[in-house]
Amino acid sequence: MNVFYSLNARKLKQGILILVISFFTALFIFTGSLSALPVFSTDDGPKAIYKGDKGISLTFNVGWGDEKAEPILEKLKDQGVQSATFFLSGAWAERHPDIVEKINKQGYEIGSLGYAYSDYSEMEDAKVRQDILKAQEVFEKLNIKDVTLLRMPTGHFDKRVLSIADKLGFTVVHWSINSQDWTNPGAEQIIKNVSAAKKGDIVLLHASDSAKQTEKSLPEIVKVLKSKGEFKSVSEMIANGKTKTTLVP
Repeated sequence: MNVFYSLNARKLKQGILILVISFFTALFIFTGSLSALPVFSTDDGPKAIYKGDKGISLTFNVGWGDEKAEPILEKLKDQGVQSATFFLSGAWAERHPDIVEKINKQGYEIGSLGYAYSDYSEMEDAKVRQDILKAQEVFEKLNIKDVTLLRMPTGHFDKRVLSIADKLGFTVVHWSINSQDWTNPGAEQIIKNVSAAKKGDIVLLHASDSAKQTEKSLPEIVKVLKSKGEFKSVSEMIANGKTKTTLVP
């Protein structure tokens, strides 16, 4: 009889151990999937958009340099891409008003990267507001009207920063496809990274001088993505309100 109880106790302990291991394994996988998600929102507060429901949006961050932006504009024109969104830092726009004008004249949407390309998640509230508004002043001086899209300069943000942006009237835009072009992994790898895009995706690219291989990658990127959907600006993609977000951990 003692042997019977001993065996059952052992099985019970093994069962509990398996359940505990399964729970923590599932928790680890779930937490890992959250950290891999590129955007965040609060339960009932301001949200960051990372995906729409129609078309594909090519977005370009521009923070510094004067060599890559214009050739990329030419490539987009040559490839017949009429809709794209450029997120510009105010400091860069201030130094390159002629390029900003070209972006605007080609009909591309302009969003804000803030002014000084700083990490908002590490800044005090007042400093975040100051940086966002300083960039807005630059755009207004350059006659770029209705800049309502904001991308966090370094991609880092939290509930606090989302709330600040929302109160200033901005929609925060992240991305669902990261080209990793700023790491200069080679044109083939950039194309491969972007080729995963499908309907509704917002693609992150760069037109700063640090991204040396983006221009070379563009013709094939455009060719591949054209077969998957029409190119849209971010505003066009989110116009009907059908967007995707996820929770802040």
